[in-house]
Amino acid sequence: MNISNFFINRPVFASVISIIITLVGLMAMRILPIAQYPEVVPPEVSVQATFPGANAETVAETVAAPIAQEINGVENMLYMTSTSSDNGVMQMRISFAIGSDGDVNTINVNNRVQRALSQLPESVQSQGVQVELSSSDILMLVSLTSDQYNNIFMQNYATLNILDELRQIEGVGEAEVLGGGEFAMRVWMDPDKLAQYDFTPSEVSAAIQAQNTEIPAGSLAAAPQSNPRAYTYTISAGGRLTSAEEFRNILLRTNADGSSLRLRDVARIELGASFYGIDARLNGAAMAPIIINQQPGANAVQTAERVKTLMADLAQRFPPGLNYEVPYDTTLFINASIESVTHTFIEALILVAVIVFVFLQNWRTTVIAMSVVPISVVGTFAGMYLLDFSINLLSLFGMILAIGIVVDDAILVVENIERIIEEDDEISIHDATIEAMREVGGPIIATSFIMASVFVPVGFLGGLTGQIYQQFAITIAISVAISALVALTFTPSMSSILLQRKSDQRDNVVTRVLKAPFKIFDRVFEKITQVYLWMVRLFVRFWLATIAIMVALTAFSFWLYEQSPTTLIPETDQGVFITAINLPNGSSVARTQEYMATLSDKIEEMPGVRSVAAIAGYDMLSQAVNTARGVMFISLNPWDQRDVAVEQLIGQVMQAGASTPGGTAMAFNMPPILGLSTTGGFEGFLTSLQGASSDELSQASIQVMQAANQRPELAQVFTTFDVSVPSYRASIDQEKATGYGVSLTDLNSTLSSTLGNAFVNYFTYQGRNFQVYLQNEDDFRSTPEDLNRIYVRSSTTGDRIPISEFVTLERQNAPSVVTRFNVYSAAKFQGSPAPGYSSGQAVEAMEQVVQETLGSGWTMEWSGTTYQEVNTGDAAFLAVIFGLLMVFLILAAQYESWTTPLAVITAVPFAFFGAVVAVYLRGLDVSVYVEVGLLVVVGLAAKNAILIVEFAELQRKDRGLTISQAAIEAAHLRFRPIVMTSLAFIFGVLPLALASGASDTSSHHIGTTVVGGMLSVAILASIFVPSCYAMIAHAQVWVAKKRGKDTNHQVKNGGDGETPAGGQTPSH
Repeated sequence: MNISNFFINRPVFASVISIIITLVGLMAMRILPIAQYPEVVPPEVSVQATFPGANAETVAETVAAPIAQEINGVENMLYMTSTSSDNGVMQMRISFAIGSDGDVNTINVNNRVQRALSQLPESVQSQGVQVELSSSDILMLVSLTSDQYNNIFMQNYATLNILDELRQIEGVGEAEVLGGGEFAMRVWMDPDKLAQYDFTPSEVSAAIQAQNTEIPAGSLAAAPQSNPRAYTYTISAGGRLTSAEEFRNILLRTNADGSSLRLRDVARIELGASFYGIDARLNGAAMAPIIINQQPGANAVQTAERVKTLMADLAQRFPPGLNYEVPYDTTLFINASIESVTHTFIEALILVAVIVFVFLQNWRTTVIAMSVVPISVVGTFAGMYLLDFSINLLSLFGMILAIGIVVDDAILVVENIERIIEEDDEISIHDATIEAMREVGGPIIATSFIMASVFVPVGFLGGLTGQIYQQFAITIAISVAISALVALTFTPSMSSILLQRKSDQRDNVVTRVLKAPFKIFDRVFEKITQVYLWMVRLFVRFWLATIAIMVALTAFSFWLYEQSPTTLIPETDQGVFITAINLPNGSSVARTQEYMATLSDKIEEMPGVRSVAAIAGYDMLSQAVNTARGVMFISLNPWDQRDVAVEQLIGQVMQAGASTPGGTAMAFNMPPILGLSTTGGFEGFLTSLQGASSDELSQASIQVMQAANQRPELAQVFTTFDVSVPSYRASIDQEKATGYGVSLTDLNSTLSSTLGNAFVNYFTYQGRNFQVYLQNEDDFRSTPEDLNRIYVRSSTTGDRIPISEFVTLERQNAPSVVTRFNVYSAAKFQGSPAPGYSSGQAVEAMEQVVQETLGSGWTMEWSGTTYQEVNTGDAAFLAVIFGLLMVFLILAAQYESWTTPLAVITAVPFAFFGAVVAVYLRGLDVSVYVEVGLLVVVGLAAKNAILIVEFAELQRKDRGLTISQAAIEAAHLRFRPIVMTSLAFIFGVLPLALASGASDTSSHHIGTTVVGGMLSVAILASIFVPSCYAMIAHAQVWVAKKRGKDTNHQVKNGGDGETPAGGQTPSH
């Protein structure tokens, strides 16, 4: 090749190119972001609204439904879910297609929400509807803890003194205090005193609104003036109140005797919290949890370090007795995973070097061959930077696999040079290098194109699978491209300088020690080679046996692949897991906290547990406030400091929950991709397309849950939808109220401001605006009889009338949380595959259960990771097919033949067979990592086959060998380098297949796949590809003769003159 000849004569030039590639890669490596995964989580937009005092069903009907109707069908939307809870809060999340612009999505949703505003209750409109781009990628949890301060103080200290600082950190997308207990001015009314002073709650609310407001009082001497003044003066007229004392002094009435009635006379006023339904603890101590989300594309590790540095600085200003901890940090898993993969990388590098040295038996050739690895791998970082990639598990996996791939080309070069030197004693090293590059330059370029053609196209697949493939595939493609460049430039130039004939090499202690083992190895390998050639000759002659074996293996492989359990991404030990707490419906947050405290004490004593963060009053599964629910984040010791796996601890926590009276505990592993689902397992919504009522939906969900838990494929299937929560329904006699002259608006607002939690307006405190809430003291909102002490005023007589005259409370059961999926009411389901079954089998079983149990009109809609798995469809299959098609087309262009490339493609079934069998024997699911591994072995199988086919073509053209002779000779010449490169790759990937520690599950999936596939390629494909080549070449000649055409491969003797036994192909 001319390019190689140029650099053989200019070794300094070749070295400079490699040095520049390495330096640029090193610079890029320092600034690349570090993350666990690339941006694979679909963008989300959240919509939040509050209807103070309303129950879950009211919020769902009056707030969630109108907004959902308007948002439904917004551009790029995948699905939307909403939860409406008894605290009056509606939280909606809209998931969008991966790759869509988050800011544009937010604008589109906001425009739709504006259209729905007029349909919402006035109190909802007055507080506003929040629309914002949601960052679901949780980075870490920082907790303020104290034995002296309560949760309200710590939550608001964080809001006033910490959140703004955190939000300014580079890489932080959002920081918020979980619990929502912001400061609020609480006006706790005493109905008896209101009655004593002849006052009503509505009149109290009106007085607060009138005296706690901003008044634009204008100015003096402002233009225009007929007689202009020298100065203009603005007028201020007070404004919003700022303290509890100022609220206590609000004037309600001035009496005839000159005395006054103030708010403090009928109510207790305090600076309290807007919400009291959540209680958070860390290892038993009061806690204010701060959730920190990562900005998309940010460096997770660096961002976490900046957060820790800031918190250490802020802690210097904390009041005495206030501390902070970091109970949950995702970068611990990221760092541990990257460290584990880095160790694997080093192990792979060493193993590859050993294999190369054993085969080449020369330190010079080994150094030359291995020098391509650091250049190619480090140089890959530059390509990743240009493509806006990150350093993550997928790109690092790609680099580990690239070690065995990139060294192939260099091995091919030095091995061929050494062969020529040993065969021709007269040829110089320089000329041998030129001759070797003439022989292998074409295959190097062809194999590089082949590898790129396999990996590059799949990088452009859409969806989550496409994003995963992209980082992995393009990383390998970049490494391969760089290795090809180095193999064509740097490797031959260094070989022409450093290589020596064996006769010229000096004898030393090392060579003498290794001489005997090398001789033994060579003798053993020579015997293996003879056995190999015997088998090649056998199958070249009996090609019908080759066809039969290939068909059988291919059929068996596809059958086994279809029978194998599937999953999107395997779950792994991330050093933390979640436990959902359930108490009887209607339980108070105090009762829930008591149960969780008992369970937390048990969990803290378990070996391997580092900390327990317990949040009572929050249902993690439905992502809504519920006093009878709770969630625990259980952080574990580092992987190298514990002997127990996360699965074992999950079982122990389940047992501890079952033995703790008063409630139940369900433990779940973390989802494999944070932000994509709430927990591990599957997640879906049972919906009625005919608009079922809450009771009908409840009955249907119970039937599905019972039937699902009878299926062998499913475990721990449950629904968060429950209509059995005890509650009261207020029935209002509107006709009677109107007859008494009572305004229905006044009646409704009185109910809301006494029994409910009525928002009045805002006050200003420490430069921020907080809400004012009106509510009865707790002693006057405990029983239905308290209605007798609440009054409204008649507009006709002016008298106060107890609302019990018009309102009756009736016991009922109703849901505390109402969930909607898209525009339908839905019951959320979660569960896990039973041991021995995959998530794909579990999903299929759930869909069957719904159809068999409920029939048409009902459907199970999927969300999170399960949605991505279901909608991935045949993406992986299409990726492999597309890769094979590209391989075929490139080879067809290279050989100017439509049939010769088929000989290369015949190696693929053997690779597929080995990979599938290895995955099956190890008991692994077919995951994205397995599919990625299949792509790798497809490319490598084609690459090895090309070496045989290319040399067979050269033997026929240059030496005039028959087809069969050329096939056998090519197999003989290429067997050693094929085995060497295959073993180098296999041993390079073996540490992945045997990895332990963080992310070991992912390593096992991809490592097992490629090791099994390459073993099959090295053993089976190397035997049968020569036979396939001979068979196809014979067919080519036979067809050409039939058409009366000459061929490019007519030999000097006039043809092949050979018909293989066992077949009907005519001789020519």
